[in-house]
Amino acid sequence: MRLRKLGHCCLLLEEAGSRLLVDPGCFSAGFEGLTGLDGVLITHIHEDHLDAGRMGALLERNPDARVVCDEASAGPLAERGVTAQVVHAGDQLDLGVPIAVYGREHAVIHPDLPSVPNVGYLVANRFFYAGDAFTVPGIPVEVLAVPVGAPWMRMSEAVDWLRTLRPRVAVPVHDYGNVFAEMAYHLFERLTPSGTTVTVLDGQAPAEF
Repeated sequence: MRLRKLGHCCLLLEEAGSRLLVDPGCFSAGFEGLTGLDGVLITHIHEDHLDAGRMGALLERNPDARVVCDEASAGPLAERGVTAQVVHAGDQLDLGVPIAVYGREHAVIHPDLPSVPNVGYLVANRFFYAGDAFTVPGIPVEVLAVPVGAPWMRMSEAVDWLRTLRPRVAVPVHDYGNVFAEMAYHLFERLTPSGTTVTVLDGQAPAEF
């Protein structure tokens, strides 16, 4: 498996000949220039995970890519002429590799704010990306995308989630503009469970797992 980070939460994943893009949002750079994509996976409607206005340029270069999203994201995509497959927890997909869908709602930011749907994706039974939630899939995870900071989380929650899932590799995400990102990386390295390696992607060269 090869992973390349394109900023914040946007990841290009290559596995068994399949090329998948995850959460192309407003804090991510360069994803419109990608080609050869089999699918685009979107976890939820927030702009840092879905920049709907840039999807047209991406799909012009990838007309055969299947767009997969949560219930709420389908509307903004449709307004821009993008047809998406809406998925829910328990769904199973095949985009050249098997994909299982987990989770239902975004983590709570504040009780006074409305919740939005949020789905996570287990790709090829190896890589898990939960979006903005600490979903526990209930099966072993080899490579895990771990959020660094957000209004909906505490660092202690991320560490506890990491210890619960105990992946072989933890890849920090959700870190755009976070002045504490380096501190968070070091905390993950200190507090990660035995057998887990923290791998920080720099946005340039991909990493293989």
